[in-house]
Amino acid sequence: MALLTPLDRSAAAAIVQGYGLELTGFEPLAAGSVNSNFRVDTAQGRFFLRIYEEQPEAGALRELELLRGLAAAGVPTTVPPLRLDGASVSHHQGKPVALYPWVEGDIVCTERADAQRCEAVSAALARVHLAGASLPQQPASRFDVDALRQRLSLIQRDASSELCRAAKEIEALLPGVEQARVPDLPQGLIHGDLFRDNVLWSGDEVAALIDFESASQGVFAFDLMVLILSWCFRDHFDHDRVRAMLRGYQRVRPLSAEERRGLGGEGALACLRFATTRITDFSMRAAPGKPPVRDYRRFLQRLDELAQPELRELLERG
Repeated sequence: MALLTPLDRSAAAAIVQGYGLELTGFEPLAAGSVNSNFRVDTAQGRFFLRIYEEQPEAGALRELELLRGLAAAGVPTTVPPLRLDGASVSHHQGKPVALYPWVEGDIVCTERADAQRCEAVSAALARVHLAGASLPQQPASRFDVDALRQRLSLIQRDASSELCRAAKEIEALLPGVEQARVPDLPQGLIHGDLFRDNVLWSGDEVAALIDFESASQGVFAFDLMVLILSWCFRDHFDHDRVRAMLRGYQRVRPLSAEERRGLGGEGALACLRFATTRITDFSMRAAPGKPPVRDYRRFLQRLDELAQPELRELLERG
């Protein structure tokens, strides 16, 4: 739970007043890893309020404009309102704040992320990739290889001996993973973080894809593998779910043979990316004596299993 910036009732009321709304209640949410999030009730309806803890105002503005463009292209997502003065972003304690319409929907647990839902969510991701062609190009990822190396250096400087060892292990793996990537794969707009808690469901249908804060210009196959790593892994990869992911995605945007060949390498990079950020965002923030909410070692386990021949065959040939 990331609640890094306090927000009291009077401050919340002042923020929503800027949108022409009257506050009736608000509640901190145990959601997200790097931002402070709140449910806000107003006389005009319910909203989701986010205080951006890491993104500058330009990044927050970019996400809000992207959401409007995706919604116009038919992607199921939220359309953030404008303030009365025409601005998209408010401010609190010097940090950008955004308001989103509240979408009624469920976040499914691992057990409910079945093959049917895997097929549906991968098709929705493919629509994001296609819609990006008509939208302004996004910047490069904040989590590229150079940024990961900077985080790994930070871990080795400031963290415990156990986390330092993990950082050194990840750092040693990066060159080989980089070299194994298939070059020149198709790129465009990617979500970058489409885990289960970033998808809202209405029954078996996708109600909304949310949290495009990590959206960037990137490799489509990488984005698809982030989805597979998140949705198709319990104690091991569920091959039926992986097949459903590939089937749903290709129903909307067929993968080339080169993209299929590159899925394993993109998945390996995604494992190192999320192992690294799990350390910096969770392990290093955990209270003394308490385990982190999310464990970086789960992504190192995924990395090991990606090397299994049967899974590689499935990714490359179906």
